[in-house]
Amino acid sequence: MKEATYLPIAMRLDDARTLVIGGGQVAANKLRLLLGRCPDIAVLGQIDDHEIAQEVASGRVTHLGDEIAPDTLAGLMPGMRLVFAATGDFALNRTIAAMAQSLRVAICVVDDPEPSSFITPAIIDRTPVQIAISTNGAAPVLARRLRTQIEALLPDGLSRLARFMQAQRAWIKQAQPDTQIRRRAWENFVDGRGAEQALQGDDMAARQSLEDALTGAPMQGEVWLVGAGPGDPDLLTLAALRLMSNADSVLYDQLIPPAIMDRVRRDAERVFVGKKRSKHTLPQDGINEELIRRAKAGERVLRLKGGDPFIFGRGGEEMEALVDAGVTVRVIPGITAASGCGAAAGIPLTHRDCAQSCIFVTGHARADGTLNLDWTSLAKKGQTLAIYMGLAPMADLCAQLMAHGLPPEWPAAVIEQGTRHDQRVHVATLATLPTLVIERGIVSPALTLVGEVINHRRLIHHQEA
Repeated sequence: MKEATYLPIAMRLDDARTLVIGGGQVAANKLRLLLGRCPDIAVLGQIDDHEIAQEVASGRVTHLGDEIAPDTLAGLMPGMRLVFAATGDFALNRTIAAMAQSLRVAICVVDDPEPSSFITPAIIDRTPVQIAISTNGAAPVLARRLRTQIEALLPDGLSRLARFMQAQRAWIKQAQPDTQIRRRAWENFVDGRGAEQALQGDDMAARQSLEDALTGAPMQGEVWLVGAGPGDPDLLTLAALRLMSNADSVLYDQLIPPAIMDRVRRDAERVFVGKKRSKHTLPQDGINEELIRRAKAGERVLRLKGGDPFIFGRGGEEMEALVDAGVTVRVIPGITAASGCGAAAGIPLTHRDCAQSCIFVTGHARADGTLNLDWTSLAKKGQTLAIYMGLAPMADLCAQLMAHGLPPEWPAAVIEQGTRHDQRVHVATLATLPTLVIERGIVSPALTLVGEVINHRRLIHHQEA
């Protein structure tokens, strides 16, 4: 049998009648496609689905009766733009299809493309933007999976952006008759900060950006402080992924693994700014200056930071410097190491039986190598300590906690390379942890957890070290 071929088209239905034959869940799925797109929708067949019953009761859908009879169909079909056979009865659907074909009425038989004159694709709806994915009826499940993957990449404000652009078409055409110049202006707008402003609903700023693009004014840059999460690229937020694919340049450091850098736009300039313990490729003031310089040169600059930029990531310092320099800044939060690594290791941060609070602490030592922390408040039971950057001062850290009241056998753990494929979890006590870190050669990135929640650990998808 010859393989059917289809032409993807967008059909106007605001002046049409459509008919859905069937009253169950299959019919409801097709009815959902038509609602909001077609003003005159009819249903024929016994109604068993609650959603269909609600739409009929609301008046948005007309119920033409329970009986699906040949004479009834012959009278109804010629006035319909589209017909869906969705009865759940294979033979009946085929009969309906044969009648529709004889009357030259467009027919879709649900889950049976062979007698259908059209099929419905998997649709991503960001009206007025719509994306259709079709496999010519060969693999509907694949089409739905692809829809899910594509939908995850689309910003939530895409509808706002499209409507904003639609609203500007009249004046921009009048302001600039040259089609080529208009097209370049639109391209600069979409590629620049204007699209981001429209996505966020800031139409006034977006209009100014479009006017600047039309007059050829230099493009204004901005900086995105983006949290990359604890290491697993699947834990990136949708907002982070979108900005990573739009950046002109990216400043990143040691905590960003290659698997995450692979998600950054391939032609973006990459600037490594280092940051290993006590060894910075570029000091913080230099990073701030570089961000400002690039933004003022018109670049969209991605400052990619491990975990969350506002939790021990110095994102606050960078934001202050940028705002004081008049640079537009956006902050995208990320999953911080405590929650990401704790979850990946099967260790809850709080537990009703033993930990009613969780404290985030940085173990970054002072210049003389010692820690300056409020040990009295930290060395308490009934809470969990999540210690960032605690490997180097581990011996001092454990000694101080014991000196201020926690017992030597108090549970502690280090999660090394947390959430990544080579994650290792090292469970110990305050007394044994410093030696264990040395013996096992534990290296950064690593997060230390202290508290009885470690006794509630359950192995999930990572192995015990």
